[in-house]
Amino acid sequence: MPEKTIVLSSGGIDSSTAMAIAKSEGKEIYSLSFRYGQRHSIELEAAKRVAESIGAKAHKIIDIDLRQFGGSALTDDIDVPKHDTINEIEQDDIPITYVPARNTIFLSYAMAWAEVLKATSIYIGVTAVDYSGYPDCRPKFIEAFEKMANLATKTGITKQAILKIETPLIHLSKAEIIKTGNNLGVDYSMTISCYDPDASGRSCGRCDSCLHRINGFKETGINDPTIYY
Repeated sequence: MPEKTIVLSSGGIDSSTAMAIAKSEGKEIYSLSFRYGQRHSIELEAAKRVAESIGAKAHKIIDIDLRQFGGSALTDDIDVPKHDTINEIEQDDIPITYVPARNTIFLSYAMAWAEVLKATSIYIGVTAVDYSGYPDCRPKFIEAFEKMANLATKTGITKQAILKIETPLIHLSKAEIIKTGNNLGVDYSMTISCYDPDASGRSCGRCDSCLHRINGFKETGINDPTIYY
């Protein structure tokens, strides 16, 4: 019987590639996404498509409202920063698109579902190479959460299921992630990365996430199937 795993899915390149990796490693996939008050729900439609295409056993969308706190361009009335080139992105600053405690909250929900399923892992598509400066994408954070998870759950304390936080992309660049997913058959036309898409689901092409995506495809020589407005 395959080991069960929770995969956090945003419908973007990174989480979709992480899900494909988990599938290639023989895991039974349980996909988890969140309607957390973000600017658009298009990413949830993408996450559903990806989960179905990869063959997830189940896909859940959890409703939480981080707009109650705001503090981010994704959950507040703050403009999403736009740039003409990737070189204009400030690499040393934590950008305004960072959502306070988002990955901590998402991993906590995943931990709860994992405990019920007796899943042995959670896959999250964080990367520390060309990541957007988010503190909750860093290896030290992941290590700390994994330790906490096994202290905070019945399955961890009783050793029924020792939980591992899997970060298969953490040392990969965007181009390397795209190459990996392409080799695993990920259909990136189903994914969306944009922080500020239009009503039709077309990507802006100028936010940090779009620019990382555009540059990643350019470096690989693989065609970018994204429709930009």
